[in-house]
Amino acid sequence: MARNALSEALPQPNLPRPPSAWTPLTFTLFRWLWIASVVSNVGTWMQNVAAAWYMTALPTSTPLLVALVTTATNLPVFLLGVPAGVAGDIFDRRKLLLVTQGWMLAAAAALGALTLAGLNGPYTLLWLTFALGLGAAMNGPVWQAIMPELVPQRELPAAIALNSVGFNLARAIGPALGGLTVAAMGAGAAFVLNAISFVAVLAVLYFWKRQPAPFETQPAEGVMAAMLTGMRYVQRMPVMRSVLLRSFTFVLWASAIWALLPVLAKVELHRESTGYGVLLAFLGFGSILAALILSQVRHLLKRETIVTAGVILYGLANVGLAVTERYELVCGLMIAAGIGWMTANSNLNTAAQTALPAWLRSRGMGVYLLGFQSSMAIGSVIWGTIASRFGLRVTLFAAGVLLLATALATLRLSLTGDARTLDAAIPLDDITPDGIESQHAGFPDQP
Repeated sequence: MARNALSEALPQPNLPRPPSAWTPLTFTLFRWLWIASVVSNVGTWMQNVAAAWYMTALPTSTPLLVALVTTATNLPVFLLGVPAGVAGDIFDRRKLLLVTQGWMLAAAAALGALTLAGLNGPYTLLWLTFALGLGAAMNGPVWQAIMPELVPQRELPAAIALNSVGFNLARAIGPALGGLTVAAMGAGAAFVLNAISFVAVLAVLYFWKRQPAPFETQPAEGVMAAMLTGMRYVQRMPVMRSVLLRSFTFVLWASAIWALLPVLAKVELHRESTGYGVLLAFLGFGSILAALILSQVRHLLKRETIVTAGVILYGLANVGLAVTERYELVCGLMIAAGIGWMTANSNLNTAAQTALPAWLRSRGMGVYLLGFQSSMAIGSVIWGTIASRFGLRVTLFAAGVLLLATALATLRLSLTGDARTLDAAIPLDDITPDGIESQHAGFPDQP
């Protein structure tokens, strides 16, 4: 009692509080971009639902063709992920985002117009989905790279988590809206609404008065040289090697749910487009739940432990989907899958962004997204082929077992590192062409 009274009477140290999950929204530009991206992502999820369901409704549809919709969405990153990162480190990132968002608006509008006119077949759908993926591939690394420009370094993990919250909020709303739109007005209407959704992001980017970073004012080193520099740098970073290996192996097996969920909903659960949208909404709801608690969990557990737990939970959800036939239980398993997906990927993304120096961040995130999306594209083809031959249940069970094995195999891979420390530890002469040292010197790695 006396000790407690004395401690209350003495002045208490001003200990910093852990950042709030919502603090990044107090920064005006981040807040408006976050709202605009939620609107755009709602349209994107309406597009995803409409495209997958439209493919299942075609007379020539097979599980492989349905899975190829996911491949067409993600394959462009395999082709353009690293060049997109190079462009984001050489050119004005705001202008690049305006171009990529405009490209996606045009591709979505073309897909909507052709579908409404009755001119859209399976291969037209795949090619225009691929065109949308090209825009997303060019957009992704640059979008990731501007995050540290929008909030202070201390708020970056919370900002990344909030980005995931917004993405998954859209995933909770968009699929249901997409399913209802397809049921009421057809897939073409959903494609047109997706095109309109890009206007919000374009408006915010247009009014952003961005100041170019110091390295953007230096002479460009050339696309090929810049690409090689980025890949060599990432290759020499132990943290990035761990991030890439963990991300690739997780997403390769995790892509089974994303690729085959339309088949599960239609064939196994006998649901229409609205039922499929609801399943995606539950997955998004689980991701939101995970994002809201991650800011507290990060102060209690190591990042490596959190990622491993997310992979295990996602693997168990796969196994559950393989043996469950009741729609209500599948909805619950989708919540668990959403929690696992968000827990693993949010922390892997944070590990990558905090490990990369500012002068190379867009290229580094291009490499990261290349690994992520290529594993999604490759995995979709693998699981679609296996499902066509051995059945959906066997495929989901196999994916779940591989996820559990991956969690144990990658448990000891470290995901902790600071950009300044890692940058100082890597000799630039070993990785860069002549002249880039001048770009890298004289300004801080992190804003």
